[in-house]
Amino acid sequence: MQIVKKVSEMQSISDSLRKEGKKISCVPTMGFFHDGHVSLMMKALELGDILVTYLFVNPTQFAPNEDFSKYPRDLKQDTKIAEKAGVHYLFCPDVEDMYPGGFNTSIHLDGITDKFEGKFRPTHYIGVSTVVAKLFNAIKPHVAVFGQKDFQQTLVIKQMAKELLFDIKIFVAPTLREPDGLAMSSRNIYLNPEERKSALILYTALHDATQAIMNGERRRKIINGVMHNTLRKLSSIKIDYASAADSDDLDEPDEFKPGQKVVLLMAVYLGRTRLIDNFLVTIPGK
Repeated sequence: MQIVKKVSEMQSISDSLRKEGKKISCVPTMGFFHDGHVSLMMKALELGDILVTYLFVNPTQFAPNEDFSKYPRDLKQDTKIAEKAGVHYLFCPDVEDMYPGGFNTSIHLDGITDKFEGKFRPTHYIGVSTVVAKLFNAIKPHVAVFGQKDFQQTLVIKQMAKELLFDIKIFVAPTLREPDGLAMSSRNIYLNPEERKSALILYTALHDATQAIMNGERRRKIINGVMHNTLRKLSSIKIDYASAADSDDLDEPDEFKPGQKVVLLMAVYLGRTRLIDNFLVTIPGK
């Protein structure tokens, strides 16, 4: 595995690989790798000849009151994990190389970013879409693999890639979970032992809402209420949102139709740690 620090070097490598007819896949990450990241790398290896894993804690997707400076980092361990996973190039540029002095360009998407994460973190998707566009131009991949856990983000990236004419296939891999159901996340390290136990309520709430749908419930507000009622059993939790929406465009109809694909989305605080999770469900037929 080769570690690449400079954008210009990465672009040169990618140009050479493309001339050789190699299919480049990439996995964008902020590092502090866990098995969920490794599962994305495994899928990317299936989809291409050469895997580039992008490791960059992007400052522009963190608001001033968020955890950019404290976000967990361990480049030495990440390097070992990436190499063991079969990554060919680990691309980890400096902030100065990704955002040179005087950088004043950003990408803003309407519609898909106006709710859920976009409502509670209004600058977040500007930073995400901008940095992903930049990494696409740096790595020049044929395929990019993202995780379902950041579901709204995957819709944002798909829309950006389509509307800005990136010739890149976006693949979304399923969320990898701990044996007890908690979605794997780098931020789980923030949880103390008691909070770690309490975090299972996210999985329980998603499961309860799914069960209600399987039992015939189609009314969005009732489905939302099931999730909220379960989450509120834990007095220490703070709910940003727990909502059902169409999985294609995050539309929120009063009632879902048979066969409609729905995403159950939630974001909550346990102590100072903000956790997100989601389930995908198809509304049963009549």
